[in-house]
Amino acid sequence: MITPTVAATTTPTASPATSSTSSGDASLLGSNLNTFLTLLTTQLKNQDPTSPMDTNQFTQQLVEFSAVEQQINTNKNLQTLITLQTSSEAIAALPMVGKTIQYNESTAPLSNGQASFTYTLPTKAAAANLLVEDANGNIVYATTADTSAGSHSFLWNGQNLAGTTSPDGAYSLAIVAADATGKAISATVTATGKVDGVSVDNSVPTFDVGGVKVPMSDLLTVQPSSN
Repeated sequence: MITPTVAATTTPTASPATSSTSSGDASLLGSNLNTFLTLLTTQLKNQDPTSPMDTNQFTQQLVEFSAVEQQINTNKNLQTLITLQTSSEAIAALPMVGKTIQYNESTAPLSNGQASFTYTLPTKAAAANLLVEDANGNIVYATTADTSAGSHSFLWNGQNLAGTTSPDGAYSLAIVAADATGKAISATVTATGKVDGVSVDNSVPTFDVGGVKVPMSDLLTVQPSSN
């Protein structure tokens, strides 16, 4: 039985850039405000009693400082809410661990001699080829494709151009197709794999599919469990 667990990165924190920026803004605001108040106090102490200065400008600046401070606090609160929502989405996705999903990416994991893809041709092609590429973009396998319009499944067994079995890992499928006039046809590719875990990467809830990181927003279908 698979015991769902959330990866160590599941407990999200505000991204360093966001946290650093907010902290820097607050520190700069505080420094500027302290400087402003020091100048204001000094001017008030040294003003001519017979000709007091106009305090309207100082009042306006104080109001602006207050508004900026409130905006910084609002941004911090919004970031906290986003972080909590992301964490909740990741926890809610835990039951997906162990299930097979189809997702909107062209990269699938090769595991136990299988990597599953689906490609769709919008129109009939005069010629079409399938190219399997490794993580470095090298073509490791090529074959002809079904040229009819519509969706087609492709299950790669890991055999490469040298006739040997490729190591497990992430592989991408590219479609090179053209119509009777030689005009290129743009095909779409999706992949299928089993969810091994759930994590939060850069504040994005993500599935781990055999080592392939799949944002939850790319989820297309969940295949029914086989009995």
